[in-house]
Amino acid sequence: MTPSQLGTEKKTHYRWVVLLLIFIAYTINMADRSNIGVVLPFLGQEFSINNFEKGAIASFFFLGYAISQIPAGFWLGKRGSRGIVSLAIVGFSTFTYLLGTVSSAAALKWLRLGLGLAEGPAPVGMTSTINQWFPAKEKATATGVYIASTQFAPIIVPIIAVWVAVNYGWRAVFYWFAIPGFVMAAMWYIFVRTKPEESSYVSPAELHYIRQSDTPGQAIMTEKRSLGWLDKLIRYKKVNTLDTNGKIFTSWNIWGDTLAYFFMVSVLYGMLTWIPSYLVTAKHYSFIKMGFVAATPSIGGLIGAIFGGWLSDKVFLKRRKPTMLITALSTALMMLILINLPENVTIVAIALFMTGFLLNVGWPAFTAYPMGLTTRETYPVAIAVINSGGNLGGFFSPMIVGALLDAFKNYNLIFLFFGLLLIIAFFLILTLEEPVQN
Repeated sequence: MTPSQLGTEKKTHYRWVVLLLIFIAYTINMADRSNIGVVLPFLGQEFSINNFEKGAIASFFFLGYAISQIPAGFWLGKRGSRGIVSLAIVGFSTFTYLLGTVSSAAALKWLRLGLGLAEGPAPVGMTSTINQWFPAKEKATATGVYIASTQFAPIIVPIIAVWVAVNYGWRAVFYWFAIPGFVMAAMWYIFVRTKPEESSYVSPAELHYIRQSDTPGQAIMTEKRSLGWLDKLIRYKKVNTLDTNGKIFTSWNIWGDTLAYFFMVSVLYGMLTWIPSYLVTAKHYSFIKMGFVAATPSIGGLIGAIFGGWLSDKVFLKRRKPTMLITALSTALMMLILINLPENVTIVAIALFMTGFLLNVGWPAFTAYPMGLTTRETYPVAIAVINSGGNLGGFFSPMIVGALLDAFKNYNLIFLFFGLLLIIAFFLILTLEEPVQN
């Protein structure tokens, strides 16, 4: 089809339907991993487990999650995302159901490990789908919507899970939460293809729009605009494309992003795990009040992720490091504010909202950044390395924080610890090169 014919051809917008399915699928993914937080008090009563064991049950998920992602990246690079994502959804939904059948705390740990192993291919497949389905100028925006699902789930999960547990028992939580995944696996396989070229719902005009930056001479002029001193700070330059998997494993840009992401994930899941206890223990809130206030970081995070993706694409013109740097530094400053919070509930809620917002402004960029370094074929392995290494923070952080609290019983020390991790991440991000993208 000639350019003039493309101009008169009706352009579909099916990529946004794909993004909606990604949002729903990853919301289900996050719900199945995070419902354990609501169930833990019930488990403590039935199996007589202490806080460290509760933390281990939560953390074992991330060990499996980290282990499976690099193999999944290689597998996705060869087989594509359509069938593998569907299979992953069936897998983690099955493990979710099985969690409701356990008869011991040990079984809970092993099934949580299995849940992580099964979930691992899903985010690699979904971000690879975004990389295939969106042009460079929309990738961070699309990734921001995807990341927003990680914050949407923690808002709705406690409400649903508590209602189910109180009315039908804690085992029913896992049974009920497994059902949407089986439905979603079928929808994914039917409506999503690995590449837009394989979908009958995509018009030639939309396909041309998605692929235009892949064609020499089609670069969009605004992408070449200089941002002055900011470009010097972020080391904006032409970077050799990582067009083989071997180059990915020797790239400091990939490993630096992975390390920075490790510290960011440590803060995120450290806070998700311990903020409810902080509100009850340090601020002396009732459980009902705690439930409402503890949701504010996720509400802020949902807004921050979508805003941050738009900011990276439209304001910073596809540069990813600016929002990453903003997130690391501003969230570190929020840790100092949290240390000095008064007892006023409104101020505490606003501070936690802003912490979630700022922590997630740069979150989409950690995933979108390697899209500018790799090809569409090597991206699955790159993001698998970053997700695998980064999510180890979710395994270690809750247990480290628990040990610090056991030793010192001081939440201010925890916020200082998080602040230190964020400062380290900030300096790691500075060392990365910002690739010029077409």
